[in-house]
Amino acid sequence: MPDFLWDLMLVGISVIVGWLIKFLLSLFLRRPAQSQGEFSLVHSVMYHLGKAFNYFLPLLILNMMMPLMRVSPQYIPTLSKLAEIALTLSFAALVIGIIKVMEDYVYHAYDLNKANNLKERKIRTQLQFIRKLSVAIILILTACIILLSFDSMRKLGAGLLTGVGVGGIIIGFAAQKSLGNLLAGFQIAFTQPIRIDDVLVVEGEWGRVEEITLTYVVLNIWDQRKLILPINYFIEKPFQNWTRTGAEILGTAFFYMDYTIPVDKLRMELDRLLNASPLWDKRVNTLQVTNTTERTIEVRALMSAANSGNAFDLRCYVRENLIKYVKENYPDCLPKTRAYIESDTPPPAFIS
Repeated sequence: MPDFLWDLMLVGISVIVGWLIKFLLSLFLRRPAQSQGEFSLVHSVMYHLGKAFNYFLPLLILNMMMPLMRVSPQYIPTLSKLAEIALTLSFAALVIGIIKVMEDYVYHAYDLNKANNLKERKIRTQLQFIRKLSVAIILILTACIILLSFDSMRKLGAGLLTGVGVGGIIIGFAAQKSLGNLLAGFQIAFTQPIRIDDVLVVEGEWGRVEEITLTYVVLNIWDQRKLILPINYFIEKPFQNWTRTGAEILGTAFFYMDYTIPVDKLRMELDRLLNASPLWDKRVNTLQVTNTTERTIEVRALMSAANSGNAFDLRCYVRENLIKYVKENYPDCLPKTRAYIESDTPPPAFIS
C-alpha cells in the first residue's frame, strides 16, 4: 500500500474509532437517564462535552498511532507539534465543558423558582463569577502551554523575565480600571451586595439582576429594557437593594379625602379587601391619617407582600377598590372645594 494511502487510512481509523467510542459511551449513559425527571445530568454531559469528545478522542487515538505512520522523518516533528497543539485545545474545551456540566448540576440543585430563594441567589452569584474566572484562567493557561511548547518562545520568555518588574508596573498603570473591575467582581461575588435575581433600584430604574460578569452587571428593567453598568459602580455608588436579606416588602397607597370621610369604615373596607386578595401575605395591614391640609386629609394604606411584584399589584388593587368603595358609598367625601359667598341680598325667609 502506498505511504499516502496508509497514512490516510490511519487518520480515518482514528476518526472512526474515536466517534465509535463516543457513540457507545452515549448509548451506555442514556439508558439510566431515561428514568430521570426534568433535569438529566447525562443530557448535560452530552450537550456540553459532546463536541469536545468529537475532536478529543480521534486526536488522542491519532496521537497514539503516530509512530505507525509512514511519514518522512523531516515532517514528523511538525506533525507531532500540530497533533500536540490540537490535543491541548480539545482538552481545554473538554475541561470547560466539565465546568459547565457542574454549573448545570448546581443550577438544578439550587433552583431560583422558589418563594424564598435567598440561598439559591447567593450560590448562583458566586458560581457564575467562579465559572467565568475559571474559563478565563483555562484559556490563558492553554495559550501559555502552546506558546511554551516552541523553543523560540521559551527563549523569548527567559529574556522577558528580566524586564517583568518594569513591565508589570506599566501594565498595572495601563490596566488599572480593568484590574479595579476584576477586584470589584471578587468583592461582589463573596461579600454579595448584589446577587443574581436581586431587585434593585439604580439610576431611578427598577429591575432585576440578570447577569454579573467580570466587568459589568446587566439589569433587566421592568419594561424589558437592559441597563448595563460597570461592576465597580456597585462598590463606589449607593443603590437600593430590595431583596438583600429577603423578598418581603411593604407597600403604600395614599388617598386624599374630605374631612367628613369615616376613617373607621375605610379601615374596615381595607381589611376586607386584603383578606380577599391572595397577593397579601397577612403580615401588615394598617390605615392611618398621615397628613392634613386646608382642603383634604391624607390617608395612607400600608400593606405587605411576599415580593415587590406582588406588592405593586396589591397597591393597584387597593387603590382601585377603595376609590370605588368611596364613590359608591360616600361620594360626598371625595375632595371638594368650599367657598363662602357674601351677598347684599338677604337670604330668603324660611316658611315653616
